[in-house]
Amino acid sequence: MTMKSHIQALEERANAATVQSTVFGQLVAEALPKSLHCLKLKLTTDWLSKLPLQALAKENVNSPRVVDNNLYHFCIFSDNVLATSVVVNSTISNADHSKQLVFHIVTNGVNFGAMQAWFLTNDFRGAAVEVQNAEEFSWLNVSYAPVVKQLYYEDISVEPKLRNSKYLSLLNHLRFYIPEIYPQLEKIVFLDDDVVVQKDLTQLFSLNLHGNVNGAVETCLESFHRYYKYLNFSNPIISSKFDPQACGWAFGMNVFDLIAWRTANVTARYHFWQEQNADRMLWKLGTLPPALLAFYGLTEPLDRRWHVLGLGYDMNIDDRLIESAAVVHFNGNMKPWLRLGISRYKPLWKRYINESHPYYGDCVTS
Repeated sequence: MTMKSHIQALEERANAATVQSTVFGQLVAEALPKSLHCLKLKLTTDWLSKLPLQALAKENVNSPRVVDNNLYHFCIFSDNVLATSVVVNSTISNADHSKQLVFHIVTNGVNFGAMQAWFLTNDFRGAAVEVQNAEEFSWLNVSYAPVVKQLYYEDISVEPKLRNSKYLSLLNHLRFYIPEIYPQLEKIVFLDDDVVVQKDLTQLFSLNLHGNVNGAVETCLESFHRYYKYLNFSNPIISSKFDPQACGWAFGMNVFDLIAWRTANVTARYHFWQEQNADRMLWKLGTLPPALLAFYGLTEPLDRRWHVLGLGYDMNIDDRLIESAAVVHFNGNMKPWLRLGISRYKPLWKRYINESHPYYGDCVTS
């Protein structure tokens, strides 16, 4: 009995330590390093005080390149200036023809000025960069998008995890509105802001998606990446429509056929499932579960080498897999711009920071 008591006490301490570690890790992941805060403030000051920058931004918006379907279009939705810059820089650095690339960046109102100032005052080898403010999308309102109501008008205090800024950010859900944001485009590659590109991604635009909407790397090599791990199959609306053993796939590097998207009306599918999950009984958190539902039967599996995940939590990824990857993804809490980022992988990210910008030297010293 004494031994049993000791074992139970140790198990309780171990469980408490695990919970504490998770909470502390989440706190650090959500924190903004002082260096990045400094950079954002300096850039925002530039944007507000220099009228030529604002005039140049208006020219970029009206550039015919941002709607030219003969070019290669990429979209990034982020509030992190430096992370977005690394994505853009790494994509350009590994492209054979950088002048044929167009980057569409959407951020929020707080970060709009800083994002504009950074991309207007840096050289990106002739690639076009468009920055938009999500708060200016008048169509993105309660009457059209269920997620707006769920994020801003419903009481979520009962679930502390939902207070995580990642899940409260509308930017995280803009990936379901790509055809509305870019109505004139036919194909686009979506990139998360925590990826690094290592190969020329323009080949993605010539891949045959076989009529599907979404090209993505499947993640079901491990059993826990199948549908039943993300969704509540005890609910008949899920169990009657989906295969619990269906393969999950990765969000973070996706090629989208926007013509097929509009034909299949994927955004309406997403709205339907968001409304069904108003009580959060179908899934709890994140954008991947509703994506698995909205793109069900519409996803083309890509070669695994296009997108390697786990650099934000897994310290044991095979070096050969990383070297062969077109895109490496720092998904997980240990982001490379944070001190707790896995040091083994940080050089992959730091390689593409634009250190020539004077504010980088002033603010980002570590």
